[in-house]
Amino acid sequence: MAGFFLSGMLMAFVGAILPAWGYHLESDYAVIGGYFLSLNAGILLSVPLAQALQRRCSLKTLLALGAALSSVAFFYLSAVGPPMHFAWRMGGILLTGVGGGILNLALFRAISPVYRRDPAAAVNLSGVMFGLGSLVTALLVSGTFYVYTTGAILFLIGVIPAFLAFYYYRTDWTREPPVSQAPLRQALDDFRSPAAILFAMLLFFQFGNEWAISGWLPLFLAQRLGVSPSNSLLLLALYWASLVVGRIAIQAVLPRVRHTRLLMGSVIAAMLGCIMLSMTNNLFGATVAILLVGSGFAATYPLVVEKIGTRFPYFHPGLFNGLFSFAVTGGLLAAASLGMWAQWLGIGVVMGLPLVGSIAVFILLLLIWLEAKLTAALR
Repeated sequence: MAGFFLSGMLMAFVGAILPAWGYHLESDYAVIGGYFLSLNAGILLSVPLAQALQRRCSLKTLLALGAALSSVAFFYLSAVGPPMHFAWRMGGILLTGVGGGILNLALFRAISPVYRRDPAAAVNLSGVMFGLGSLVTALLVSGTFYVYTTGAILFLIGVIPAFLAFYYYRTDWTREPPVSQAPLRQALDDFRSPAAILFAMLLFFQFGNEWAISGWLPLFLAQRLGVSPSNSLLLLALYWASLVVGRIAIQAVLPRVRHTRLLMGSVIAAMLGCIMLSMTNNLFGATVAILLVGSGFAATYPLVVEKIGTRFPYFHPGLFNGLFSFAVTGGLLAAASLGMWAQWLGIGVVMGLPLVGSIAVFILLLLIWLEAKLTAALR
């Protein structure tokens, strides 16, 4: 679970560090989009590398390697902040993505036994730890914004994966989950169906919504509403806190509420929050909108993954890592594309994409429901 905490830190640090790099005072939106694109490229590069490594390395070696690469990336980034050219920082962010991708593959392999017993609980608990890592990153940068330099902040963050790398390397994994290939082939056959494509597209758009908000929220609040960088990061932390608390609450109400109804209600809440956030001109409205968006996003991911596991019995964490990478690609591509749109249309467009993405998720849910009804009728 500590690994998912670190994964959340890795995925969220770009959005949190942008104000510390001074981008709330500039309009280099294309460069910011390039940062998210570099992180995405690193994650995609890690997929074939991690697949090759897992055949030769133990689980603890993979975990330690992913954490160690992430630590090196943070230490490197601490030395190449502004006024150095942004290309140096893109290289460090790329390495962060590679380390995070290797770590994710090892993590999904490690939770295989838990996932087989209770898919929803396993995904929800890992999602809570992921959100906590993102929350801590925002709080850490906000709390030290006026105390330490950006280099010192990144060096401090880099100590955390360094500690975990040492811990993983020294841990004795007496029972490692086996790497199975047969279920993966069956899963790939299953994913030729329209339902599988709809599920994959839904996760793609959902991650796009979540990471568009988390990546650009501090800059949007600072430039659109005049919020200070430190307070904008606190509001980013509020977004992550609403996600974490929402996922804990969802775990408690899942046995009592129909999952389809809960899923649709969450998507509608997220849509309303995006509309409010794009239209508000004051801090109170932004706070209410952030709470709506975060709580709305909280239920979507674990419930969709549970539905995939129910519909496709061969769905397992080995494929889940690939699907997770595909979903993260959607998230980071959304954050990257916002840089290009903001360069042309201004920072106000930042909240338009999550709204469109939430509408797409709503439509995809309706299509999945319709496809399930038609499939049941044909049987």
